[in-house]
Amino acid sequence: MSTRLIAQEFVLTDSEFNRLRKLVRELCGIALADSKKELVYGRLARCLRRLNLTTFGEYCAILESGDHAELQEFTNAMTTNLTSFFRENHHFEQLADDTLPYLAKCRAATRRIRMWSAGCSTGEEPYSIAMVLREAQHLFGGWDVRLLATDIDSTVVATAAEGIYGADRLRAMDPQRLERWFTACDETAQQYAVAEELRSMITFRQLNLLGVWPVKGPFDVVFCRNVTIYFDKETQRQLFERLAQLQEPGAWLFIGHSENLFNVTQRYKSVGRTVHRRIE
Repeated sequence: MSTRLIAQEFVLTDSEFNRLRKLVRELCGIALADSKKELVYGRLARCLRRLNLTTFGEYCAILESGDHAELQEFTNAMTTNLTSFFRENHHFEQLADDTLPYLAKCRAATRRIRMWSAGCSTGEEPYSIAMVLREAQHLFGGWDVRLLATDIDSTVVATAAEGIYGADRLRAMDPQRLERWFTACDETAQQYAVAEELRSMITFRQLNLLGVWPVKGPFDVVFCRNVTIYFDKETQRQLFERLAQLQEPGAWLFIGHSENLFNVTQRYKSVGRTVHRRIE
């Protein structure tokens, strides 16, 4: 007999929950535990209200029919977008102190650098990378330096591309960086716009890491942080194998603080705290 959520606007049966988490796994690679039932309800109840539905069964039917627009809304609702500027700052210190000087030497012949923020959320990560790159401009004057930023959630990609952030999102920003790379949008300084010098370096795209990648590489640096924490091991293996194919030996991979590559891939070696390099 199905258990039901008590005192809720809608009823989410075990059968409907299983249909929804099957879709989440197929679309996003996220494996939801039984304990995530209330989380799923909380994130999707507003979708039922928006569509004027009365049951999760009706909602499941719409998703299973292949409605592209609603599948994207479902994906947006089910993915997590916790982020901040210079989150896990040791990665950006490593980028500035080790990675970029290395690339300045080994890419001197081509004067070309390509980076990928895979799971860019609302843009704080790629803009943080871009700041570090611009601050190392003495190494790369006249170089072709580009950064691809992608996320499965179309809404957060649009926010990232706009490049406007509330003052609360910038409270922890170094004052010198804030002054150099952001401009107040209004007299009250409640919103700030990212400098065009940073925006021009970045291409924002909606992309599902489980789908087709319209990218060629090779990427010298990939940030894929806190993306795979809800993936099962096989999905992780497939993802990092695909990433390895887009990177040459010596290239850099940054992953999240709660992620590791043990029993996932042998294509990378650890060179620091959640920092890896591609090997032969």
